[in-house]
Amino acid sequence: MTNVHDFSATSLTGEEISLALYRGKVLLIVNTASQCGFTSQYGGLEQLHRSLGPRGFLVLGFPCNQFGQQEPGNAEEIKSFCALNYDVTFPLFAKVDVNGEGAHPLYKYLKAAQTGLLGSEAIKWNFTKFLVNGAGDVVDRYAPTTKPEALRADIEALLPA
Repeated sequence: MTNVHDFSATSLTGEEISLALYRGKVLLIVNTASQCGFTSQYGGLEQLHRSLGPRGFLVLGFPCNQFGQQEPGNAEEIKSFCALNYDVTFPLFAKVDVNGEGAHPLYKYLKAAQTGLLGSEAIKWNFTKFLVNGAGDVVDRYAPTTKPEALRADIEALLPA
């Protein structure tokens, strides 16, 4: 059976990363953007990453320019923006499409595994979040308006004590 660990993605620095590397970790996979009304969520995501990381949690950020052209930068500009403005230390990947024919295979899987409102698979905007357990199964999907700090209890429920 397919799960998140069966996919790979290109890091922001250009290397291919097998998501099997994160086996055993609880993941929050988020499509991000630097010029979005939700961009300040980078701060909350980083806070979760730092505070829960020692217990086996990781945020994985996937920049996306499909919504209002809100991620126009190249890899270096995205990396610099995230570091300078939010001191992001969680893994960031190369820009991807999350909807349409060109959607990254990981996102095709995530959307099918956890549909949105009324069974819709399409991602509606930046900062849609998918919570993945240590076995690589998608356990929940959160709207862009859901602040990262509101996810703490759900994440902690999947982490070892």
